[in-house]
Amino acid sequence: MTQPAPKRFPTPAIDSLPEDIRTRLLGVQEKSGFVPNVFLTLAHRPDEFRAFFAYHDALMEKDSGLTKAEREMIVVATSSANQCQYCVIAHGAILRIRAKNPQIADQIAANYRKADITPRQRAMLDFAMKVSAEAHKVSETDFAAVAAHGFSDDDIWDIAAISAFFALSNRMANVTAMRPNDEFYLMGRLPK
Repeated sequence: MTQPAPKRFPTPAIDSLPEDIRTRLLGVQEKSGFVPNVFLTLAHRPDEFRAFFAYHDALMEKDSGLTKAEREMIVVATSSANQCQYCVIAHGAILRIRAKNPQIADQIAANYRKADITPRQRAMLDFAMKVSAEAHKVSETDFAAVAAHGFSDDDIWDIAAISAFFALSNRMANVTAMRPNDEFYLMGRLPK
């Protein structure tokens, strides 16, 4: 039987991490019951971990014209287009919980244009997908299309920033062969 190849970018032991990172990981573990693999993988480079999660939190946790569920829709749709298994599965779980809808993440990951979402959300995802795949082609026509659905310039910035940030996340997850934690697969699928 062949042994699996050693992991190129090993995850550090939690007790070996700097205090601030260890505290964050243990807090996440206490809240969710496990430490998502993205935290462990990115802890390989502590300064980058801090920068990554500072920007993540600035984008994903603030109050704005986008709901937390809509932000997760952006992550799931663009991560699907970027073929990022980790982010589709992990953020799909978060989306199911935030939207209180067990089908929405699968629908968006498969084809957001056919998902049970509002025309406003479809316009948001159209813009996010263009930023993710063809940002160099974004034009005033694209801004007008998304603004016509009530998105402010700040909202449009958020849509673009989330799309761009998760392009980085998707690429690092793929390069590091990050696997979704088993716990993510069932989260938000069945009523409690």
